[in-house]
Amino acid sequence: MNTPALETERLILRRFTEKDTEALFLILKDKEANKFLPWYPMKNIEETRNFYEERYASKYAQLRGYEYAICLRENNFPIGYINVSMEEHHDFGYGLRKEFWHKGIVTEAGKAVTEQVKKDGLPYITATHDKNNPRSGNVMKKVGMKYCYSYEEQWQPKDFKVVFRMYQLNFGENTDFIYKKYWIESENHFVEIL
Repeated sequence: MNTPALETERLILRRFTEKDTEALFLILKDKEANKFLPWYPMKNIEETRNFYEERYASKYAQLRGYEYAICLRENNFPIGYINVSMEEHHDFGYGLRKEFWHKGIVTEAGKAVTEQVKKDGLPYITATHDKNNPRSGNVMKKVGMKYCYSYEEQWQPKDFKVVFRMYQLNFGENTDFIYKKYWIESENHFVEIL
């Protein structure tokens, strides 16, 4: 099953399509909304089209994945995105146009996606946020994730040091498992009292 469409009270979560390029550009061009994300804001529609091809079209060709456009039910127009990686870390990530911040939209979408991946048998998800972006950590907590540890990384492609906080949500019986790859790879890792 590849990116099954989901619906919540206010939202439709579905695949991006080529027709969503302008909506995706509105999400990805904003400097503030993309400050803590691992890419630079998009400058134009052409860059956005390339981003769609690399980030979404290629993933949709795989057998399984969770790469969603977050759309309002009233118009099915993408205002953000939410995803869970199928790589070992099962990284949970999201972004939203800033005019839709502080309305619980990502939390609502996040709860629907975590329920789906749990139902589909993923053993856990992880998520990281820059310690200077605690609101992202609040979303992680609201979907049931627990803080595990912090680590420092020379962040690419923006090339500066970041302290990331790693959160995790386990599904099934192995409730004590902690994904340690970031801890092992970082020389500077520690547990904060949050």
